[in-house]
Amino acid sequence: MDATALSRRSLLQAIAATMATAAVPVGWAEVAQALDQAHVHAQAGDSTISFLSAAEAADIDAVASQIIPTDDSPGAREAGVVHFIDRALATFFSQLADDYRAQLVAFQVAFHEQHPGVESFASLTSEQQIAYLKKVDQTPFFNTTRLLTLLGMFSLPAYGGNRGGVGWQLLGFEDAHVFRPPFGYYDRDYRGFVIEPAKIK
Repeated sequence: MDATALSRRSLLQAIAATMATAAVPVGWAEVAQALDQAHVHAQAGDSTISFLSAAEAADIDAVASQIIPTDDSPGAREAGVVHFIDRALATFFSQLADDYRAQLVAFQVAFHEQHPGVESFASLTSEQQIAYLKKVDQTPFFNTTRLLTLLGMFSLPAYGGNRGGVGWQLLGFEDAHVFRPPFGYYDRDYRGFVIEPAKIK
């Protein structure tokens, strides 16, 4: 196995571990249902920030961008993760909204206590953000944000995140139906089978 494949495998294992241990009151069934509802909302074409304030969205976007940073590949910011999180809290993960907002407030209050005079977490340099997040990476706010960031980065683009399929590109995943033996290979030329093209926005 080459280094690239190993890296992707490690990333997928980390995602699975994060979702399994995240301190949020939802399970796999709820996640699946939430993503299905997200698909409906995404099809409505609404990509505005509605639940979060501009300041809240900026801080969450900054945190998400450190969880999956932009380097040689697009990160959480390019994937529009903050829009996914905003939509999630306003709709299909609304049961988390009150607790998450309280966690965010606690995060911001603690930040200002340690950084008096600084406008916001989002206003820090990347290095300063990383240093601060290392102090709070076991808090409920960070754990929930990490889970939502992963969902927004790697779920189907039609669900509201993974803009342009950039999360899939990071994993090397191609959203294409391919007949591979022995599954379906025998009917690959069947004219009655129509595959709708992936709708990536």
